Parts: sequence; structure tokens; C-alpha cells
Amino acid sequence: MQINLHGKSVLLAVTGSISVYKACDLARLFVKAGAQVHVVMTPAAERFVSARTFEALTRNPVLTESSESWSSELNHIDMGKKCDVCVVAPATANTINKLSQGFADTILTQTILAFNKPILLAPAANTAMLDNVFTRESMEKLLKNGYRIIQPQEKLLACGDVGSGALAEPEEIFYASAKALLSDTFWEGRAVVVTGGGTREKIDEVRYVSNFSSGKMAKALCLSLYLKGANVTYITSMGSEALPEDISTIAANDAEEMFNATKEATAVAKQTNSEKEPYLFMVAAVADYTAADPKEGKLKKVNLGKSWNIEMKQTTDILASLDKSGMKTIAFKAEMDSKEGLNNAVALLSNKGVDAVCYNLLQDATSFGGNENEITFISKEAQVPLDRADKLTLSGKILTEAKKLIEELS
Repeated sequence: MQINLHGKSVLLAVTGSISVYKACDLARLFVKAGAQVHVVMTPAAERFVSARTFEALTRNPVLTESSESWSSELNHIDMGKKCDVCVVAPATANTINKLSQGFADTILTQTILAFNKPILLAPAANTAMLDNVFTRESMEKLLKNGYRIIQPQEKLLACGDVGSGALAEPEEIFYASAKALLSDTFWEGRAVVVTGGGTREKIDEVRYVSNFSSGKMAKALCLSLYLKGANVTYITSMGSEALPEDISTIAANDAEEMFNATKEATAVAKQTNSEKEPYLFMVAAVADYTAADPKEGKLKKVNLGKSWNIEMKQTTDILASLDKSGMKTIAFKAEMDSKEGLNNAVALLSNKGVDAVCYNLLQDATSFGGNENEITFISKEAQVPLDRADKLTLSGKILTEAKKLIEELS
């Protein structure tokens, strides 16, 4: 899923840590997303990676102590003016402590002191240095003053110690930065539950009945919500690969687990933020039937014979059974009936008591697992074709329509 940052500008502030090489990967991610990247480096950072490396990656001049110019925009005042967000990665303990005191003794601290937009800090230092009382107090002070901290990893550090202090993965820093750039006040802090993937109904310990749902649409929706600032809980049988770690993921393999997890998550969501009504996006392809008597162990075909009749029973209808009061509920309906599919989707509004339906007309089994989709957003007020698009772009369109469910009432 490719995040679109075209039209955005990032100030990447690089300090003197062994993990500077990861800042190169971070710069690549920003550039790939379409953002303009402007780099400022401390003299200590230049000892690890040259400014020329970042110039090659970003195609922009790098601001250093020796390159600053007042005859162009390559200076600590103008550099910040053209950027939308500042990302300090890696941020050494030395720089963290300086920033908390408002020091401006390097080109980097001067630039940040003059920067008045969102600032993200990704610490990278020895565990003891970050855990030092002065550093901890500095980070607390920075947090109180609007800085956003991207927590370091716990692993084997370059110094040989094991502990928290390794720079967060470039992808996680990129996600957090993109969130700062793309946040929407409507979704910020709003609790949202998303279900995704096909459930797996156990026959025995090694076999199950499932469907062709890939979970890609749900993942795209989770990412889009995260980027807009929502507090996302993702309930799925498909895992959370390629999603930010900040998205809370709950594993639910079968329909019963999906129902129980969704029931609990929506109850928690209703209690999370009284000022913002929560949302449920029911994207999961939940099985209509499950094995009536799933077996322990592995059934042997020599004992089953040439044919095998499996007794099935209906699963709980999650949408019909949930308490949907106090939240907006959007169902997803996949159909293969071109004549009655749309009518079946519209009927969900009254039959299941949902606020909207995302209707998708499938051709056949090959319609699953692709990177694109085509959806019609159906509410009581309108039927809005969202056209065919990649699933992340389509998710943004869905959220625009979902937002109207509340805005039109206010």
C-alpha cells in the first residue's frame, strides 16, 4: 500500500548516532511517497554519513554548518518555513537534552528552535543514556511541549548492550510522520473497530472451512484510519503484517471468536472518548456456517472413506446480534448477483440496522486478493459510486462518506 505524500515537505534532522544509516532508508521512504525531503545534519552526524549521500537520495541540498547560506533558502530559518513536519531521526541523548533546554549551539538545534510545526523525535542511544534521569526529564518536558516521541526498540545495541535504545524501524518512523502530515481532526482520537479477513471454521486440528477473502481491504482501511489519527482496533484472522505497530490487533480465527472480540472491542470503544462517537467497519467475511462437531486431532482419510459428510450449523449473525447503539456501523457486502446484489446491499440498512453499506459486485473467485476494488457507498440518504481505485485510495473515499454520517446530522 503506497501512502501519498505529494505536496508535503519533510525536514529530516539527523544527529550523530551509529543508526544514521537508517535515516537514509527513511529519506527513501519519504521520497517514494512523493514528499519533498530537506535534510539538516549535525557535524557529528557527518562523521557517520556524508551530506552528499542525503543530497543524492533527496535531490536537495543539505543544510550543515559549512553549507549554510543567507543568499539562498539553505539556512536555519528558511529551511523550516518550507517544511510541514520535522522528524529528528536519529535523536541522540545529547540532542534530546539540548532541545529540552532550548539550546541552539548547532545548525540542527538552531533550525529546530525556529521550527513552529509538528516535531517528531526518534531517540537512538545506549539504554543507560536514555534512562538517565536528565534524559527522561528532557523527554517528558518535550512531550508536554508538543513533541511526539517515537519509542526506540529493545534489542542488541551497537555498543554490545541489550536494551531499549535502538532507533525505531524506518517504516514505523515513516508511518508516524505520515500520520502527522495527514491527520484529520474529525478522526483524531476517535475509537474505530475494523474487522477483516475470512474466518476459519475448524473441522479438526489441521483442517478448516474458509473463503477467498484476503483481508487487504480491511488492512487498507486500518492504515487510512491510522493516518487520519483514529485509535484503531483491528480484529482479524489474517495478522497485521505491513501495518503500523500502533494499530491494536486482535486475533480471531472463527466466527465465534470474531463475534466475541467485536462485541468486547465495540463496548470498550464506546467508553473511550465520550466526545466522539465510535465507528465499526465490518469488513470481515464471516462464515455463515461452522462444523457442528469439530474433532480433536487429525482425522484419517482411511477411516473416513471415499466420501465425507460434514454436518454444519449456522454461526451467529454478528451484525444482527451486536448492540450498535452509540456508534456508527458500516457493513461491507460482496455480491455476485448483478440483478439483485444492489437491492440485497440496500436491505442491510434495515435488516441489520446499520448506518451504511459498502457494496462490492464480484465477478468470480479471482475478484479476491487484488490491489484494487470498486465500491458503492450506500446510506439512507444516497448511493455514492466511489469508482475503481487501489484499496488505500478507496479507503480514503469511504472515510469521506463515513464522516458525512455524523456531519450531516450536526
